[in-house]
Amino acid sequence: MAFYDKLLQATEAERKDLLRLPLITQGAIGKLSLATYMAFLTQAYHHVKHTTPLLMACGGRLPAHYEWLRTAIGEYIEEEMGHQEWVLNDIAECGGDKEAVRMSKTAQPAASQATEVMIAYAYDMIHRVNPIGFFGMVLVLEGTSTAVATQAGEKLMTNLNLPKKAFSYLLSHGSLDICHVSFYESLMNQVTDKNDQAMIIHSAKVFYKLYGDIFRDIETRTMH
Repeated sequence: MAFYDKLLQATEAERKDLLRLPLITQGAIGKLSLATYMAFLTQAYHHVKHTTPLLMACGGRLPAHYEWLRTAIGEYIEEEMGHQEWVLNDIAECGGDKEAVRMSKTAQPAASQATEVMIAYAYDMIHRVNPIGFFGMVLVLEGTSTAVATQAGEKLMTNLNLPKKAFSYLLSHGSLDICHVSFYESLMNQVTDKNDQAMIIHSAKVFYKLYGDIFRDIETRTMH
């Protein structure tokens, strides 16, 4: 079995747990309030702004035999750079204060504890444990996007009566990440070290839980 297929099989339960969360299932059919959607965008900003720094850190820490993977990370960086601005622009289109979110001037637009913990785990994985483990996070974020992002964006656009440019992050990532997932699959199938494979699987399982915690926190604050 190719490693990518093994990775999907090993993390299937965690992926299903994430996709069953109320915020994701309700989002997929467009049944979220504007407040919940903006809370989602706010937390998205606070983790998306770390994507490029995390990719750079990962690339810098990989050992020499992963030079091919470092080159691929360069392609990821080109694709991901500046996406946090898309999120901020969506917040502005929804009537929010994107500069308050950028600067975290008040408690409301700040990163939640769940978001901070996920980002901290990603940096810790790269700097202290094994930089290859970062690819567990890539699986979780891009796989979730392809599963629900485009559908959720289209449904919410209708139900919240907002313009298409209020959904640039969701709509772009649904289609964009389909390409990314095939690229990711090809990369993972080149990872042959058993310890590194085990680390990616472990990391993905943890990231499914940590990413889910962000949605659970938003749900607690806005959907009850």
